Amino acid sequence: MRNQLLIALLFMPFLVAAQMIGGPDRKPGEGEGPFDRLIIRGVTLIDGTGGPPAGPVDIVIEKNKIVDVITVGAPKVPINEARRPKLGSGNTKEINAHGKFVMPGIVDLHVHTGGVPKAPEAEYTYKLWLAHGITTVRGVPTGELEWSLNERSRSAKNQIVAPRIVLFHRPGSGKEWENRKIITPADAKEWVQYAKKKGVDGLKLGSYRPEVMKALLDEANSLGMGSTAHLGQGGVAQMNALDAARLGLTSMTHFYGLFESMYENNDVQPWPIDINYGDEQHRFGQVARQWNLVKPGGEKWNALLDEFLAMDFYINPTMTIYSAGRDVMAARNADWHAKYTLPSQMDFFEPSRINHGAYWFDWTTEDEVAWRKYYQVWMQFLNEYKNKGGKVTVGSDSGFIYQLYGFGTILELEMLQEAGFHPLEVIRAATMYGAEEVFKPLKKEIEFGVIRPGLLADIVILDENPLQNMKVLYGTGAVRLNDDTGKPERVGGVVHTIKDGIVYDAKQLLKDVELMVLKQKEERAKQ
Repeated sequence: MRNQLLIALLFMPFLVAAQMIGGPDRKPGEGEGPFDRLIIRGVTLIDGTGGPPAGPVDIVIEKNKIVDVITVGAPKVPINEARRPKLGSGNTKEINAHGKFVMPGIVDLHVHTGGVPKAPEAEYTYKLWLAHGITTVRGVPTGELEWSLNERSRSAKNQIVAPRIVLFHRPGSGKEWENRKIITPADAKEWVQYAKKKGVDGLKLGSYRPEVMKALLDEANSLGMGSTAHLGQGGVAQMNALDAARLGLTSMTHFYGLFESMYENNDVQPWPIDINYGDEQHRFGQVARQWNLVKPGGEKWNALLDEFLAMDFYINPTMTIYSAGRDVMAARNADWHAKYTLPSQMDFFEPSRINHGAYWFDWTTEDEVAWRKYYQVWMQFLNEYKNKGGKVTVGSDSGFIYQLYGFGTILELEMLQEAGFHPLEVIRAATMYGAEEVFKPLKKEIEFGVIRPGLLADIVILDENPLQNMKVLYGTGAVRLNDDTGKPERVGGVVHTIKDGIVYDAKQLLKDVELMVLKQKEERAKQ
């Protein structure tokens, strides 16, 4: 009981943040389509499987499905027009993408939509996600249960400008459970059955005691529901990542419980004797001190890799959300804050004893050094798991710790490359593997995540090659010196995001966000 209360208290900031204003109805001009026939012409294809780019190709889409991918020539050779698919008549569209690149829409498996007080309107977050090529998000959760179910339905019907939404919820959520607690295994099973009937896709778990964790996972797995876990330090001594995986957990998010599964000479982290986990500088400062409690390449390290691999266990690391810990000044002064971060969101980021993730009370060089060393070990584990064939996916958890929606997801891609992933492996993690994690509990083939005939038309079009520089995926693009003018310029940014066959102008989405930021700044100036 005490452990469950601690978990609830630690998650309370997320629950408060879940109060949202839903996305407004999609207006005329917000996205084009779907079309009877849409052809993306002459593009270089990165299909998401890990295979090398190829082109030029024409991609044919009918309604919301890819129906053909046709090679229409060779590089630096005129295209054979006779080989090109015909557009036909009626509700049709062509996109001239010669010299451009396409990849599948990004699947972000760890999101929250914002909420009062930081980002009250879901439209702001949705448009930042789509502007960065994110076509599917897994909310853990996106907001309170009933609200999120409604938003998922509206997105599926394309009534709002938003990615497709997968819903994971924490045990005990839902109006019918407002005055109830999950104390026993029977309670756990009852709630999972309730969530399934409501339409919830999966469970976002904490580090519950073993009997309750087993009941939650047994019931979820029997009902075809997914599961992921933030195995918080309050319960990790009795429920680390390996313990949870052995009980049936199918994926973990963050790092909590990972290092604890392979300590060399400890069973419990050797916390300072004055530790108070409710003090977030203690919490986030001390967790990085685990870096030297494990032995890379050691017996326990390798055994954990092998057992995770045998279980087809997914790791969704969300490295991006903790990255300010290794350089808080860089995170606080990121290129995008001035134009795209709401003042209310920036207020939430600033040091605060109240706001979750605003733990910069007296952040030191020593703290940052510890985080840099922690990342080195963490990244080595992730890269070795990937090299063995393990599935590592992409998640952001943005809206905290100076990370902004959309931008934080792209930073996660950069950090996977830093960990040793080839850019093609990064794209695969962000697309195909993310889709596989979504569909695995359903025992179904993926419906998106790869550009191939038969799958949903979730596609990102770029002017620049993301394999050459992941920074071109940022809404702010990358800085490049123009040797003709001798001056630096911004290049890149997503050109179009296609979700469910609907073509969105990514630059216009960013402009919409910029106007929302300007509006709030003007309103504050009048106060």
